[in-house]
Amino acid sequence: MPDIAKLIGGKWKLIILQILIFKGMKRFNELRRMIDGVTQTMLTKQLRALENDGLVNRKVYAEVPPRVEYTATKRAHELQDMFLAMHHWWAKENPEDVKK
Repeated sequence: MPDIAKLIGGKWKLIILQILIFKGMKRFNELRRMIDGVTQTMLTKQLRALENDGLVNRKVYAEVPPRVEYTATKRAHELQDMFLAMHHWWAKENPEDVKK
C-alpha cells in the first residue's frame, strides 16, 4: 500500500487537489493565481508529482504559446469525501471563520 502522506502530503498538494476536485479544470497560471504564496517552480514540481501518482491529468495543446490544462483524475475525485470531512471538522472548530 502506498504511503498516503507521500501522495497528498504537504500544503501545496492538498490545495491543488482541492481546487481541481471542486472547481474543475484549471490552466497553470489560473492555479498559480489561486494559490497564495506558491512559486512557479514549486507548483510545477507538485503538479508533476501529482501527475506521476495518478491524481492529476495534464493536457498540452499544440498551440503557440502552448496551453496546458490540469484536471483531477477519477482516483483524485475519490478523495472528495475526505476533503468534505476535513472541511466539516474545521468548520465545527472555527464557526466564526465559516461566516466570512
